Amino acid sequence: MTYFSTTDGTRIFYKDWGTGQPVLFAHGWPLSSDAWDQQMLFFGQNGFRVIAHDRRSHGRSDQTWDGNNMDQYADDLAELIESLDLSDIVLVGHSTGGGEISRYIGRHGTARVSKVVLVGAVPPLMLKTDANPEGTPIFVFDGIRENTAANRSQFFYDLTAPFYGFNRDGVETNEGLRENFRRIGLQGAIKGQYDCIREFSEVDYTEDLRRIDRPTLIVHGDDDQIVPIKASAHLAAGIVKNATLNIYPGGSHGLAETQAERFNADVLTFIRR
Repeated sequence: MTYFSTTDGTRIFYKDWGTGQPVLFAHGWPLSSDAWDQQMLFFGQNGFRVIAHDRRSHGRSDQTWDGNNMDQYADDLAELIESLDLSDIVLVGHSTGGGEISRYIGRHGTARVSKVVLVGAVPPLMLKTDANPEGTPIFVFDGIRENTAANRSQFFYDLTAPFYGFNRDGVETNEGLRENFRRIGLQGAIKGQYDCIREFSEVDYTEDLRRIDRPTLIVHGDDDQIVPIKASAHLAAGIVKNATLNIYPGGSHGLAETQAERFNADVLTFIRR
């Protein structure tokens, strides 16, 4: 088990395997680095150094009462990158992890970054507002808060149906994925996960996206029921300079797991371009 300690004393768990150009993965809510297992194995076997961390209060990292906000997540990531002295990094962020790597760039720049991959990512803003009419209404996120607080184990399991698209006609359910999602989610701290709901739903990442000045691949399923494509990838692709938008027809929020072979190949092609 590998950890490093941030300046505020929080221990962050991370995996660091292989050699070569570093590819760093940031996970979604309420998960951990384990959600990237298929990518870690694939890219490690293809000559890359693969790194993935558990965000504070998620997975095996310390469960903090305070500091569960996107600025702190980004600063934790910056400390990890600096402690490992990484450069020429490919940053890959899924869902909330897409917000994390965007905020990292917004706060710390791109001096150490080579390329960026956003998959099912929350930026620029998930919340429906007058200026963001395609966003998701606040009552949806209030419901996520309520269910996380009161019935977390069952809620995480139920969430897997729209997350992976298992509620769609003709889509075969994978019970192993469902149980693994719940297993990973329940490793994390309820307080940190509760706080993080605001960070993926109500935080505006527009200015962070504008600071991305590296080649960027945006991957999104057009049937993403968690982060609808109209309020996320379509907008982000118009904000990020030098962005390529790759839409997966019928793709779910969890496409990096359910369509791992295609996703891995697309990202590999993008990195080697």
